Amino acid sequence: MVYGGKPSTGCHLCRKRKIKCDEGRPGCRNCAIYGQPCPGYRSDGIFRNETHKVQQLVNGKANGCASSSSRMQPSKSVSSSGGKDLQKLPLPAYRITDSTWEERAICYFFDQFTIVACNDEDGAGHLGFLPSLYAVCRDQNDPASSSLRLAVDATALMALSNRVQVPGIVTQARYGFGLALRRLQEALNLPVEAAKDETFATLVILSLFEDISGDRHGLTSAHTAGFEALTRLRGESQLGNARGLDMFKYAYVHMQVEFLLLKGKPSLDSDRLVERLDSANPLQYLMILASKIRQLVAEPSSASDSLQSAGITKLASWIDSCRSLDFELVQWSQSLPDIWLPLETRSYTGEDVLTYREMITAVIWAHYRVLRIFLYNAMTDLFRALVSMVESPGIQREASQHEADGLRLSLNLISDSCRSVPFCFGEIDILGNPMPPSEQGGMSRVRAFYLYSMLWPLWYILSCGLATPEQTQIIRGVMARTGSEAGIKLATMLASYGGQDSMAKMPQLYSLEQSVREVSVM
Repeated sequence: MVYGGKPSTGCHLCRKRKIKCDEGRPGCRNCAIYGQPCPGYRSDGIFRNETHKVQQLVNGKANGCASSSSRMQPSKSVSSSGGKDLQKLPLPAYRITDSTWEERAICYFFDQFTIVACNDEDGAGHLGFLPSLYAVCRDQNDPASSSLRLAVDATALMALSNRVQVPGIVTQARYGFGLALRRLQEALNLPVEAAKDETFATLVILSLFEDISGDRHGLTSAHTAGFEALTRLRGESQLGNARGLDMFKYAYVHMQVEFLLLKGKPSLDSDRLVERLDSANPLQYLMILASKIRQLVAEPSSASDSLQSAGITKLASWIDSCRSLDFELVQWSQSLPDIWLPLETRSYTGEDVLTYREMITAVIWAHYRVLRIFLYNAMTDLFRALVSMVESPGIQREASQHEADGLRLSLNLISDSCRSVPFCFGEIDILGNPMPPSEQGGMSRVRAFYLYSMLWPLWYILSCGLATPEQTQIIRGVMARTGSEAGIKLATMLASYGGQDSMAKMPQLYSLEQSVREVSVM
């Protein structure tokens, strides 16, 4: 009898499928995803009789072991080439025992792109409900359920394909994406189906597919109009439950990027919904402030000819409103609980860096900094317009002082964002120590959704023209790495952004706006 080494501690079904188990109690997450009862775990003390195997190894006759292990590899050429030949194999040719690419993709996607909130109070999760909803949809065939199931399957395959680089998976993912769009259109044509959580979740997942696959044309999204229409259709009721609020927050950030950072024109008046959010919650209060900023900047941008046409009184009123909102942003940062505050530390490289107790907190701080920079830029434009209309030394001094203070503040905020990069992209831990290499071969230890959430704030720093060449290089570098290692192709596109055509027109993927408008009047 010999000791067989440290055994796998995963559940029986995960070990059979050869996939990573989170070892949750009483059942693991993978089993919950597939809607099957978790068979449980084996005891810690495992000894097995391998005397015969040892004898075979000694005698050089381990043919039995070789033949059994060969079932886990597609061919000798694949194993000997380190997996490079996988790119030449069709999808069905490569499997690990009875675990299919689809099963592995689903587990990878849920692990990397769904975040369960740490507690009920902060609500800082993302699609934590999706695995259980997906499991329910596997047994349903209505348009809403099947569109969600197809969208998740397609997006999961696309996310995994960017890591394993098997062309057959990409083909299957894009085919599933087309089927999901078709079923989504069917759901939108039915009033009851259009209002379901499954339909809204489908749109969320399809927007992720777009960014993972790099299918944006220009920087604008093909799904913003869909978010506007469905959010209007679902109304205030979506804020009354955790699932609806979770999806609304994602859609809201998606729309705010279009309205603020890309200077889009919102067709949805979401202010009434945002005002119902909980101002005592730091994340939701920041969303409320972002909505106020959007309302404010929408007025000058809608001026008929130029800012000067608005008149001196209106310009002065807008400037006062900007100052008031900036004061509220400062109050937001100063009223946060200690666990939300950045930690200043010294990296192992000798650099002064910022780390955070939770990754989601780092993401929220990145969006806060961008809002303040954006607001100061808007205020600067208003001051310049006012100075051009009024020959007053006092106003000129005030405008000059604002511009100097605003520039100083913006540079500090950009510096803080760049000092946060090593932690946010998995280079260092909370104490500034280097993170060990990932078991997945160079992949960041930070979940893909957190990396994805950092892209737009960093892109704005690139596009605002205030970053130094060194800061620009840092941001472009982590974006390019996110595109190649995490497989989020939007990151690659943003890393190469040159400042031109930020509002390229998107093709019409499906008649979402018309369908939802028809449903909403029924």
